[in-house]
Parts: sequence; C-alpha cells; structure tokens
Amino acid sequence: MSEFKKSRFSGLIKPFSYIIDLSIINGAVYLFQINLNNTYPFHIYISLLWLVLSFYNKFYEVHRYTRVIQVITLLLRQIILFAVILYGYIGFFKQPHLSRLNLGNYVVTIFGLLTFTKFLVFYLLNRYRSAFGGNLRNIIVIGDNEKTRQLINTFKKRLDFGYKFKAQFNVKETNFSLQDCFNFVIENDIHEIYFSVAELSNKQINQLIDFADNNLRELKFIPDNKDIFSKKLKYEYYDYIPVLSLRSIPLEEPVNKFAKRLFDIVFASAVIVFILSWLTPILAIIIRLESKGPIFFKQTRNGFNYNEFDCYKFRSMTPNKDANSQQATKGDLRITKVGAFIRKTSIDELPQFFNVLFGDMSVVGPRPHMVSHTNKYARSVDKFMVRHFVKPGITGLAQTSGYRGEIETDKDIINRVKYDIFYVENWSILLDLKVIIQTFLNAVKGEEKAY
Repeated sequence: MSEFKKSRFSGLIKPFSYIIDLSIINGAVYLFQINLNNTYPFHIYISLLWLVLSFYNKFYEVHRYTRVIQVITLLLRQIILFAVILYGYIGFFKQPHLSRLNLGNYVVTIFGLLTFTKFLVFYLLNRYRSAFGGNLRNIIVIGDNEKTRQLINTFKKRLDFGYKFKAQFNVKETNFSLQDCFNFVIENDIHEIYFSVAELSNKQINQLIDFADNNLRELKFIPDNKDIFSKKLKYEYYDYIPVLSLRSIPLEEPVNKFAKRLFDIVFASAVIVFILSWLTPILAIIIRLESKGPIFFKQTRNGFNYNEFDCYKFRSMTPNKDANSQQATKGDLRITKVGAFIRKTSIDELPQFFNVLFGDMSVVGPRPHMVSHTNKYARSVDKFMVRHFVKPGITGLAQTSGYRGEIETDKDIINRVKYDIFYVENWSILLDLKVIIQTFLNAVKGEEKAY
C-alpha cells in the first residue's frame, strides 16, 4: 500500500465546531435568570441533548460544496428540536420554578450566536480556499463528455469549493491506460478521483475501486443522464435484501406533508383576509366596466395524481371560445387593458389562494397546465408526469427561474419540467420561502414573459 499523507486540517473542523457550539449553549445559560436549582444536571442535559440531535440531524455534515440554503435548513431543524426537548426538562426533572420566558430568550440567543458562528466559519473557510489557496484537494477526472466538462468548469470557477483540478484522462484515446491514471495519482498526491460511469466497463470500474480502496483515495462517479444512476436514488432494505427506489419525495413523509399544508393554510388565509377582501370588489368593478362577462375565470386543470380541478383567476380576457385551449401570446388581442396590468403583476393569480385553502393547490409547486396541454406534454415530454407527485402551485421554482408564461419552444417545457422535478425531489419550507420571495420581487419589477 502506498503512503498517503493527509496534510489538510479538515479533520479538525468538526471537533472544533463541536467545542465552539457546546461552549455557546452552556455559556449562554448564565446570561439569563432561568432559576435553576442545580446547574450541573442542566449542563449535562443540554450537552447530551445537543450531541444526540446533532448526530440525528447530521448538523455538522457541512461540506465545501454545501449550499447556503442547506446550512439554514440544518440550523432551523436543529434549534427547533432543541427548543422543544429543552422545555421537556421542566416536566421531566420537575422544575416548576424555571422561567419559561427566560428559557425562550436563551433559545433565541443561542440561535443567533450559533447562526453567526456557523456562517462565520463557513465564510472564512470559503475565503481561505478561494483567496489563499488553502485546504485544497487535488483531483483528476477520467472521461470526456458534457458532464465531465461541466464538472471541470465548476472546479475552475468555484475556487471556494477548494478543489484543484490536476488532469483529465480521455478514455476514448487509443493510448488510454488506467495504470497511467494510477501512476499519476500516486506521483501527484491526488486526493479524489472522479470518473464517468458511462465511459468505463465494469472491469475498469472494479479496478478503480480496488485501487482507491488500497491507496486511501476517494472515488466518485459522474452519472450519465441516460442511466438509472442519474436518478435521486433511495436505498432501502427489505429484510436483508437491498432495494433501490428511483426517487425520494420529501412530501410523502407525513411530517413534511403536515408542515406544508399548515403553511399553505396560514399563508392563503392571510392573503384572503388582508388582500383579497378589499381588492376583489375593486377589481370586480374595473373588470366589469371594461368588458362584459364574469369577474372570475374558471379553468379545468390537472393537479395531484393527475386529478382534475377548477382553477380560479381574475378574468383578464374578453370571453372567447379558445380560452380553454389556446395560451396567451405576446400582443394577444383577447387581453383587456386591465387584464394586461393584472397579468403583468400576477394579480390575476390571486384567487388561486382559494384553491390552496380548498386543498387543490399549494402556494408553491409545479404550475398546472390546461388539460389539453397536459395530455399533449404527457405524451411528448419525458418525465412530465413526475410533476403530479405533488400538488400544483400558484408559483413554482421553474417560474422564478425564467420559465413562466407562453411555451414557445420545446426547450421551454423541457427546462420547466427539469426545475419541477428538482423541486419535487428537494422540497423544503425554506425552498418554498425562497420561491415566494423571488416571485414577489419578479412581480414588482415585472417579467418579460408575463403577458
């Protein structure tokens, strides 16, 4: 076995983080009059509680490529569970004299301090890698295709990730040899090997695995979009038999489903009470003054599990027979003057908060299409139906990412589906909040395809 020297200090980051966080949660106790009879059991309780929750939540599993929104999610989940179990100390240890108010102030304080320190460490490490070239990992890439080129480009652009690209080996070249790769890895102190699983045979992959295992190198494969490995696989055991599911959907979990539904009800109720209650009468008068017809426009669309439901909007067009089959286009003569304004600002979508309250829709999710268009895309667009694993939304990740409004080319619907699938597989409350905020900002500044 060749000698592999780890000169990085990555192994010290996690223990250092544990020490800092435990110091904060224990030190902050003395900032408030919590009225503890004996502080020692309390310190033991909160320290053990923090360690157990950290292990359960993978709180310290923050990598160099971890996104900021993932760090925020970890912080919120950790502190909420910590606060809930912390208050259990009062009943479990029979401490009726503890100040609930000061205990709450304590939780808020440590949340602020922990957030500050976690992001400070996160930022300093990123700066250390990008500005000073420290804590770097040498890497090579085996394979030459679109995916490998995109990955190499990421390594070169995202200096804060701390990956130093050393070489690329083209499997398709006649003089390609895995032994040459192995020699290069040893001679250049390569830490991680990335390879395209689509370009290597099973025998070559096994050789790579054996080499990496025997030389303490990390091996990571780059999936090809045409293979099953491109899915977000869920690994489970049926007794002792491993089974892979093609995708994991967070909203199938009862806790997540409850959290999203509660958020939808609260948010929709607030919009209906504080906005639609006074805006609807005003718009009703303006819409009727400009053109005859109903105030609201009702259209059948496909929702969760492909079920049909009536989707409501403020009417923005003159009544016409093509409303349920033809999308609005730029300069569409059917759109009224007030209709152009409410479509540009997305005000026409507000009645859909009633759909949210009824349970047909969610505030955030894949946008529902007209039934005729859904049937068309279900046949022609790969994985289009995955969108229907969750409730449709008033706004969605695809819409805030530049794919809203008229579908002019196949590229528009294909990219929209890609974003929708990402949302289905990576849902979180924070992602919903991010989409809502971005939707509001887009509505204020106006969007090119909002017509």
